[in-house]
Amino acid sequence: MTDEPADLLTAYDDQLRERAEFDGAREVTRHGPLWWGIFSHGGFCSYRDLAGAVGSDVDELVRATVSHFRDRTEVGQFEWKTRGHDAPADLPERLVAHGLVAEERETVMIGEATGLAVPVQVQDGVSIRRAGEGGDLLDDVRRASAMQESVFGMDRGSDPEELARQVADVAGGGLWLAEADGEVVSAGRLTVVAGTEFAGIWGGSTLPEWRGRGIYRALTAARAIAALELGIRYIHSDCTDMSRPILERSGLVAVTTTTPYIWTR
Repeated sequence: MTDEPADLLTAYDDQLRERAEFDGAREVTRHGPLWWGIFSHGGFCSYRDLAGAVGSDVDELVRATVSHFRDRTEVGQFEWKTRGHDAPADLPERLVAHGLVAEERETVMIGEATGLAVPVQVQDGVSIRRAGEGGDLLDDVRRASAMQESVFGMDRGSDPEELARQVADVAGGGLWLAEADGEVVSAGRLTVVAGTEFAGIWGGSTLPEWRGRGIYRALTAARAIAALELGIRYIHSDCTDMSRPILERSGLVAVTTTTPYIWTR
């Protein structure tokens, strides 16, 4: 029986917020309902909820967060991760008033891995494999990163050497490539969230001239099959408007939205 969206959202709130978001952080600090973390890419603030805070109490939480990262850390920026179903409704306006800037809103998608792990045919000449299997891992990661940067027009991921170290741990997920004539035409990661029933699919991108051919759906299916082999129940992703229809066709359901608010030193 497939979970209802409300059940999926509950699982998301219970399993993917707070502690699960700070795996790999160099430093974690608690402040009331807030979690503050320091990662290689900068600072991060999240929470399960704001414990009923409204009005000036919310302002004080935001002020304390800005003060912490500005005065007690060396990070150049931090992200306050909001979700569309969280209270209070005026949190975005209060974040902006304290100097944070909204980035693109994304949709949180969740689905049963079993629903995604279905065969998807791709055209002759296109092959799909896990990075490092049938090729050099670091070279695979570098080529996938270069493809992704060409798609987005900017650096969207981790340093290739750091990412290669991460995906070398098969139990933690991996990176999948789609290749044609020796060229990486699409790629995406699978990241297992330790201690939960979830794995995330991230970094999905396909060269424009290769879109509409089922390649990204095939990458999603390959990652879902791998997730099932690792005992994962749910697949989740924060996706753009461009990738949302593809993930919906693959069986993921929209449960909420997420918008990063960024403070820069």
